Amino acid sequence: MSPEIIEIPERTLVGIHTEMSLTDNKTRLLWQQFMPRRHEIQHRVGQSFYSMQVYAPGFSMQNFTPHTVFTKWAAIEVSNFENIPKGMHAFTLPEGKYAVFIHKGPASAFKPTFDYIFSEWLPKSAYMLDQRPHFELLPEGYIPTDPNAEEEVWIPIK
Repeated sequence: MSPEIIEIPERTLVGIHTEMSLTDNKTRLLWQQFMPRRHEIQHRVGQSFYSMQVYAPGFSMQNFTPHTVFTKWAAIEVSNFENIPKGMHAFTLPEGKYAVFIHKGPASAFKPTFDYIFSEWLPKSAYMLDQRPHFELLPEGYIPTDPNAEEEVWIPIK
């Protein structure tokens, strides 16, 4: 599983977010709240959804545990921040380089992909983890329980 290395410009996102950890996983609830309201967002760019993790400054995968708290976002890309729906928030995703992996299978089978990226690929690569958000790009119609589901896993690198 070799990633594609992509440099992206700054992106503007609108969505909702919550604080959570893997032991207090609120991902399903977050998406259940977001999806019925996604059509309220104006100026949408593309059809993908962003499932984004924002970690505290100084975050290191070596210190990551199931209890590590982070901010989880359900969002979409927009061309501008005009008319943000009530209860939603704007987020500017900084420009930078990403290693993009493809995870195939249900979301519940993500651990081997995660382990490969952070235990095998990253330590053996010429890259280091950067202090920017991590995210998954989910296609329109993505079903997390589908054994044939595919998502792009974007890991910030430098």
